[in-house]
Amino acid sequence: GKPGICDVTVGPGANLLPAGFLEALNASIPMIGIIGELPLDWLSLKEKGIASQGFDQLAFFKTCTKDAWLVPSVTALPELIRTAFRTATGGRPGPVALIIPHDIFDAEWDEDLVKIVVDDRAMQVPFLRSAAPAASIAEAAALIRRAERPALVCGGGVHGSDAAAEVTAFADRFGGLVVTSLSGKGSVPETRPYAAGVLNPLGSWAAIELIREADLIVWCGSKVSQNTGMNWTLPAPEQATITIDLDAMEHGRTFRPTVPLMGDVREIIGQLDAALGKPVARPDWMARIAEVKAEGEAAKAAEIASDQVPVQPPRVMAELAKRIGPDDIIVSDASFSAGWIAGYIPALRPGRQFLYARGQGGLGYSVPGAIGAAATRPDARIVTVAGDGAFSYTVGELATQAQQGQRIVNVVLNNGRLGWIQLWQEIFFKNVQSALLETQSVVPGFAAAATALGLKGIYVDKPDEIAAALDEAFAHDGPSVVEVRIDDLATPIHSFKRRMKEGSDTARPRPGTVYKLRDYKISPDLPETAEPGQVSRPKTPEKVE
Repeated sequence: GKPGICDVTVGPGANLLPAGFLEALNASIPMIGIIGELPLDWLSLKEKGIASQGFDQLAFFKTCTKDAWLVPSVTALPELIRTAFRTATGGRPGPVALIIPHDIFDAEWDEDLVKIVVDDRAMQVPFLRSAAPAASIAEAAALIRRAERPALVCGGGVHGSDAAAEVTAFADRFGGLVVTSLSGKGSVPETRPYAAGVLNPLGSWAAIELIREADLIVWCGSKVSQNTGMNWTLPAPEQATITIDLDAMEHGRTFRPTVPLMGDVREIIGQLDAALGKPVARPDWMARIAEVKAEGEAAKAAEIASDQVPVQPPRVMAELAKRIGPDDIIVSDASFSAGWIAGYIPALRPGRQFLYARGQGGLGYSVPGAIGAAATRPDARIVTVAGDGAFSYTVGELATQAQQGQRIVNVVLNNGRLGWIQLWQEIFFKNVQSALLETQSVVPGFAAAATALGLKGIYVDKPDEIAAALDEAFAHDGPSVVEVRIDDLATPIHSFKRRMKEGSDTARPRPGTVYKLRDYKISPDLPETAEPGQVSRPKTPEKVE
């Protein structure tokens, strides 16, 4: 829960920070950037780089942080450092920028004149914990008890509140379905009978199917983003809702919840658990969850068993899952890698073990993300999964992994193209352009590049080579790259799978749900006369394209 701290030089260093800042801003991660600046007296010389490397950094960082400050004097520095920590960790966490001119950096420091006072509450998130009103808790608990098919959707706010243990205890008594967002993965162990995996177009098929049948959805630390909300087709108009979030803006952004509970996730889950009383038995709903999960697991088992060449990614993920320990950290790159991890590597215990690039979804996250994870947790093994397109963005940082001697296993799923772009262009345009990353004469080799940069590099192109390659990488006392040649049509996106299986000689119309602005919804209440435990089939909401 501590803020991440980084520092960069004025100009070229500063203008590379926004990618990380935007990721942190959208993903609600506390971060403090210490940014160098030209001397204060050079204010008029910063325009257009007249003073070398200068530009208006304050205005620049105001656009991609919670706030940014230019330190005007040595005496103001302690107060602005306290403000930076409080802003980064208070309310919805996020990044801040502290811009320090060189003349202030170089000034003499007299601790007798400039006192340093630390507000220790702001050293980690949450800065302060707050609870919901008792009347609202009672109303929410009564709504849960009336529900026949309740569902709990856990977002990244569960981990931000360090509430996975409490949420798991609550889920054990909740008597309903539990799914997570990508960043909420690990909110509950996915081995629980009620847990159906990640709710996302590239997540769990069972989660997508079952959430449509819920009559009540409890959104816990989730901002109901485009992906978790399935292009905002969720919640359906007939589904009652409870929202649990520290941020007041998340209690009505795309729908008006039946019961809003504003406050810290851990505090509110504790209140709800106490108010819920005796768990309600819902045998029909639990049987339905088991039925759909079994169907989904059977389909995954067939993919995992495939001996196809080029390799099917589920086969790789299954072998990875066998080797990942309880203290290992899995870092996902953006795009298809997120889906392969979400659907095929289960969270076995409550806690934040999976890191996703979900703030921006930018390619190239996994390699530098692993460096940070390894620096923070040098006792842990770090495992990354990336496509060849994503891996190419930050492949040079492998040298840092080698120089630091970090225990990182980098798995590259290489299909020689930008897979998402290729399938989108193929399905909806029948005209693939600018998606290929290799030619007949030039085929980039990532295992070979890793070897050249000082890592162990291993290349795999057959299913029966995967296990031995991963054993070698996991046994290596240092960073490694396992490059696996995969099927270029493999995808974790269920709608893509369906369309590829159906086939078509002509381009399909692009799905309207991707671009359509959804109608604002007023979530209903549930009838007082509902008898929990007996499931009637609900009206099926519209399918997500």
